[in-house]
Amino acid sequence: MKEITASGLTVDEAVKSALAELNVSTDEVEINVISEGKRGFLGLFGQKPATVHIKLKVNPVEEARKFLIDVIKKMNIEADIDVEQGGRQVLFSIRGEEIALLIGKRGQTLNSLQYLTQLVANRYSKQYLQIIVDAENYRERRKVTLSELAKRLARQVVKDKKEVKLEPMPSYERKVIHAALASIKGIKTSSIGEDPNRYIVISPK
Repeated sequence: MKEITASGLTVDEAVKSALAELNVSTDEVEINVISEGKRGFLGLFGQKPATVHIKLKVNPVEEARKFLIDVIKKMNIEADIDVEQGGRQVLFSIRGEEIALLIGKRGQTLNSLQYLTQLVANRYSKQYLQIIVDAENYRERRKVTLSELAKRLARQVVKDKKEVKLEPMPSYERKVIHAALASIKGIKTSSIGEDPNRYIVISPK
């Protein structure tokens, strides 16, 4: 049961009755007062009950988790998902067998899963959530690889005096590149295009 209409002598009583039946707190629901009721003459004649409609709020993180679980099952992969949330950032860590299928070449499948999961989460969220989908600590290993690649390409740009375009990357991977090259002299980095095809260009200054 995700919503209910309840009545009581007062709005407070009607709300308490609905919350008890749904077994939730006020923080978990949206409350719509249909009628504030009427006490009636001498508290007896013409009395009308207060009526409220209570609806469970949608949890964007839970909806994103359910979406991710459903996609993984349809890929015929057995996996568990751990969820960690800190402020507006949510990390979904996937554990299990055949994880390489979820990661894909250079993380492309994992990035697609992350992009779609982020769309689902933000469809239900009133504030923007940054979603990260990881699998067997792939993101950390990818971070090291990207940093080394960026520095190697930067040296090439300084030497040849020609810009280099990288493949499209999600925003957090672009941040890794920008951070890795921030202190290198003689080059500059810029992001071009629109997500999910936004990419970095390393140019000589």
